[in-house]
Amino acid sequence: MSKRRKGQLIKVIVTVGDFICINMVYILACLLLPHDLIDSFNRKIVWFVLNIAYIPVNIMFRDVHNNRVTYIDELLLTTTKSVLLYFLIFLSLSMFLQFEIKAKTLAIFFVGLYATLNLWWIIVNRLLKFYRRKGYNFRRVVIVGAGKTGIMLYNELCSDMGYGYKFLGFFDDNPADVDKEIKPYLIGNTGDVEEFCKKNNVDEIFCSLPGSQDNKIINLIQISERNTMRFYIVPEIRRYVLRRLNFQTLGAIPLFSVREEPLQNWGFRLVKRLMDIIISGIVLLLSPLWYIPIAIAVKRSSPGPVLFKQKRTGLMGKEFECLKFRTMKVNNECDTKQAERGDDRITPIGKFLRKTSLDEFPQFINIFKGEMSVVGPRPHMLKHTEEYSAIIDKYMVRHFIKPGLTGWAQVNGYRGETKELSQMEMRIKHDIWYIEHWNLLLDIKIILLTIWQAIKGDDNAF
Repeated sequence: MSKRRKGQLIKVIVTVGDFICINMVYILACLLLPHDLIDSFNRKIVWFVLNIAYIPVNIMFRDVHNNRVTYIDELLLTTTKSVLLYFLIFLSLSMFLQFEIKAKTLAIFFVGLYATLNLWWIIVNRLLKFYRRKGYNFRRVVIVGAGKTGIMLYNELCSDMGYGYKFLGFFDDNPADVDKEIKPYLIGNTGDVEEFCKKNNVDEIFCSLPGSQDNKIINLIQISERNTMRFYIVPEIRRYVLRRLNFQTLGAIPLFSVREEPLQNWGFRLVKRLMDIIISGIVLLLSPLWYIPIAIAVKRSSPGPVLFKQKRTGLMGKEFECLKFRTMKVNNECDTKQAERGDDRITPIGKFLRKTSLDEFPQFINIFKGEMSVVGPRPHMLKHTEEYSAIIDKYMVRHFIKPGLTGWAQVNGYRGETKELSQMEMRIKHDIWYIEHWNLLLDIKIILLTIWQAIKGDDNAF
């Protein structure tokens, strides 16, 4: 079977699986709520529309399974988009055809389908990787240019056999300069590319030559087009920026953003802001239940105000007044010195509040006002921002989004006191990873992990 047919077969298998998921979940919804669909005829109409409505969704999103490199977070985000589109199409058709289906049935169906499709697509992704590791569904590739960029590409291609690439070798016009570990894979120079590719049925050419060698690059493009091979240019930027880049165009000019930031998209920002308003609104509506007893306890623990207000660094480096329940005796070092284990400034009730993270609850006011988010990099004191921005590379990048009540660094163990510079560096690394990989499911995961840590206790909380 040809590679093209194998690729088509994968699409067919995924498509059949999608429709099986739809019908299984629909049958389950009918069994759970047998009286919510008016009669058997109405059930058949709903069943028919559910299957028809999914066709354009399947056509739009099925290619995600053919990508050689698909990250799980991208897969889950694609599932979310596909189910939302499916829901809108189904809703439109139901209004047009005027058939009846109760909201409860609809909710059970789409929640069940979302969970089932996520599971199915992850299984497909894992099975494809397993299949490719066994030596099937691979693509034969060569790399032209055995410099640093080419070697980085080679290492990535070989890092996971699940990508499904069969590397055949390098081509380079300066064999004397090629790293000795790479020389065994050196096939020839750029003049040998076409003949080798024809004889060995090469599928893709990766070009990592510097942009100054434009004549060679143009010739390689022509070779790939004459012989129906895919051609990819590996930009030299990979030599000094190692992360997923965001590709854009300005007219006909290609541009790479050195940092992919999902929250630059206004739609994603709106979703995150809506979640912040809903969660903070609910917590603040219930505020008498937690504010009054904690306020009384704080007042009785030591003289001073109930709330502790501190200037911290927020979005794009702007200052804001961060709120907390006061957990320390009033002192002159609160804006310069971090809390330490066994710190005698901390009151008995303050120790409990810090251990359970209840001292952070007033920050829901900051969240509701839009100064903070439920999830994001934790805001630092102004003094720490000034100090660490001078000695930690990319420190200020963490301020590209709103600070959070909790964050990816915190649920991975990087919270509390930072005695060593390496601890803060790891915190920044996790903050930047969050900025570059944000999605709604990640936020929900961090919130759940934060609740779990608050219940079981965290050794770094003191």
